[in-house]
Amino acid sequence: MGAPIYRAIIAKPSSADVAIQSKAAVPGSERVKLSEKQVDAVKIGSVEIRKFEVIKTAVGSIDFDEDRSVQVFSPYQGRIIALHAKLGDKVEAGQTLFTIDSPDLLNAESTLIETAGVLQLTSRVLARAQKLVKAGGGAEKDYEQAVSDQQTAEGNLKAARNALHLYGKDDKDIDRIISDRHIDSTLIIPCAITGVVTARNAAPGLFVQPGGTPAPFTVGDISTMWLNSYAVESEIPALSIGQELEAQVSAYPGRTFEGKVTVLGANVDPNTRRLLVRSEIRDPDHLLRPGMFARYVIRTGKAIQSPAIRLGGIVREGDGTMSAWDCRRG
Repeated sequence: MGAPIYRAIIAKPSSADVAIQSKAAVPGSERVKLSEKQVDAVKIGSVEIRKFEVIKTAVGSIDFDEDRSVQVFSPYQGRIIALHAKLGDKVEAGQTLFTIDSPDLLNAESTLIETAGVLQLTSRVLARAQKLVKAGGGAEKDYEQAVSDQQTAEGNLKAARNALHLYGKDDKDIDRIISDRHIDSTLIIPCAITGVVTARNAAPGLFVQPGGTPAPFTVGDISTMWLNSYAVESEIPALSIGQELEAQVSAYPGRTFEGKVTVLGANVDPNTRRLLVRSEIRDPDHLLRPGMFARYVIRTGKAIQSPAIRLGGIVREGDGTMSAWDCRRG
């Protein structure tokens, strides 16, 4: 870009014509006559010191924030018997997502009832042995064996209770199973976080097991979303984690979503020569959807102050140089 060429515009005199003289030329060597209507169209503004932000513009796509997303698996194998949430439903932490018929839970409850019965039996045997020893009619070794059996049964019952805690049963549920002698193989799978169901791959009758893909449910906190874009190689030095940005999507014209850069890719794609730039976008109203096309402006440096004129005061010449007009009365 060449150096600006400043010209002087001589304001309208008493007649209807106005002379425009080049500041770089000898006075009177170059003049252009304008009509009164053309002069009225000329707007005069002052040069001001303005603050200019150092920015770059780019485009990207919206996606779920995977750092705030949880895949909900069944901790034990079983067959799904009921679903309690649909795609897009808002769910709370601890809310039931689905239930399964779990043979592992059935075995654990059976073991609990069995160990509870053994503890009752060994406790009664120990009580009788204590009475016999006090009365002098029982052998000491029988009493010691009864103590050992009772302690073993007590340990087995504690282990059985702890096993049921892993299935989500609390102490009241466990005590009810022991007292009622009733077992139920229905295992409840709760939601781990508060959010929205972003994917559901479950159906009644489907057999599931720990870690089996795809996960029956995926729940995400959509208060923030990802904005993925790819920067050209020449722009990489200007980018850094923590830079602020403003994004817009065509679905909500005039609405601005704020965020910041959180991830810069570890390597440049050898085919496209671009680097992954990932940003977190705040979306408290849950307006953004994955796949939306977004345009954003990223602040890559501190704002600088510089003389400024209106954009209409810049004229591109035929040779490519840019001219700024200096307007004065003469």
